[in-house]
Amino acid sequence: MTGLIHVYTGNGKGKTTSALGLCFRALGRGFEVYFIQFMKGDAEYGELRSARVHPGMHVKQFGTKEFIQKGNPSEEDIRLAHQGMEYAEEIMEGVVEKVRGGKTVNEKHTLMVLDELNVAVDFGLVTVKEVMQLLRRKPSEMELVITGRGAPEEIVDQADFVTEMKEIKHPYQQGVVARKGIEY
Repeated sequence: MTGLIHVYTGNGKGKTTSALGLCFRALGRGFEVYFIQFMKGDAEYGELRSARVHPGMHVKQFGTKEFIQKGNPSEEDIRLAHQGMEYAEEIMEGVVEKVRGGKTVNEKHTLMVLDELNVAVDFGLVTVKEVMQLLRRKPSEMELVITGRGAPEEIVDQADFVTEMKEIKHPYQQGVVARKGIEY
């Protein structure tokens, strides 16, 4: 199987949720799944609590619980985002070693989600150039998903699938705050 690159972007709700739906589909087919979150450091998101109980699902966060100010990230925010990129590279190298190095006898597919990576680029935590270098190193056996608002044109051009979530109406507009079990 040849893995493709997906981008879920736009100002509407559902980018992370769509990526997790793909993760659960892949888990049901025996994939190894890596869900890497940028800019998020709260392990209590409902979807992550559910995801962590599935064998084959590896969830790792690279962010703090604090809000990041666009254009003024802290050194810690930048450091954590780069750790996330390094972790993604390690996963990619491991896939190449397992599949091409002959260490596995059965065909093992891998899905990796880089959740909120587009926002990490927009906020100046990592550069488009760094993301493009990572995309060029993606093993052909890996399916890769990048989520987050404001996907840079270079990433969109490199992707095989691009879905834009468009907000039409949202309860926030009427003052409804995020609800446990629905928005987080």
